Amino acid sequence: MHKTNSKQILVILFLTLTVNFIFAQKKEFRETTVDSLTFANNRKIVNSLNTDGFVKKIFIKEDIQIPYRLLTPKDNSNKQKYPLVITFHNSTRIGNDNENQLEPFAKIWLRPEIYTQYQCYVIAPQFSKRSSNYEKNSDSIPISKPSKDVFALLELIQNVEKEYSNIDTNRIYLIGYSMGGSTAQNLLNMAPDKFAAVVSVAAVPDFSNLKKLSSKNIWLIHGEKDDENPYAGSVELFNKLSSNKKMVFTTLNNLNHNNIIIPFLITEEIPKWLFEKRK
Repeated sequence: MHKTNSKQILVILFLTLTVNFIFAQKKEFRETTVDSLTFANNRKIVNSLNTDGFVKKIFIKEDIQIPYRLLTPKDNSNKQKYPLVITFHNSTRIGNDNENQLEPFAKIWLRPEIYTQYQCYVIAPQFSKRSSNYEKNSDSIPISKPSKDVFALLELIQNVEKEYSNIDTNRIYLIGYSMGGSTAQNLLNMAPDKFAAVVSVAAVPDFSNLKKLSSKNIWLIHGEKDDENPYAGSVELFNKLSSNKKMVFTTLNNLNHNNIIIPFLITEEIPKWLFEKRK
């Protein structure tokens, strides 16, 4: 009888560990490298895309003005629902020309194979000043806080939803790089019930609403050699969200802040991951 109980305990322990492994967070390390030729070629492919499909618009609310570009699905039909993607630019794209915010993570949606296979609405707002500001918390870890304009984005998104009733409100996605990755996190913390998933690349983290983020689809991507937005910030966010079984943390061991996006520009990896996610 004692032996039977011991065996039962071992079986239960094994099953528990197996289930926890299967449904736990995913943490991966990639040995990806980017040489100068790959860097130039991947950026050239994306930068050569015609951006005329992104229509120029502007959102105005009291003293806030946010220029933005809007891309509609290739085969837009009122009989079908489409996801909405909001892309956020890095700090080098700050301005009000309604042009410069179309950085690579906005332009990837124009690649012919992506535009055909992953049809969606895309909003690319431009900020005239920093959308996320950085400071250190009590543990001396840099954290990000949203600007006033980021709060206004929620109304901008609502306006676009009203204008295009075939937007799938269960599939609204956020994606950004550097300051834009921080802003994507800020917006998810502000309104976690609004968004289905976020891809945050080389960001400074936002810890302001961790409890609500414990069940959100989050993909953190960071270069281990990033000396601009510290890699340690993403490590800390991943650790703080240890209960989130929908979280993925991808470390690119050999990449830094400036080349971290290059491997994702000519693949479908990010669109595919996003499109599988729903609220």
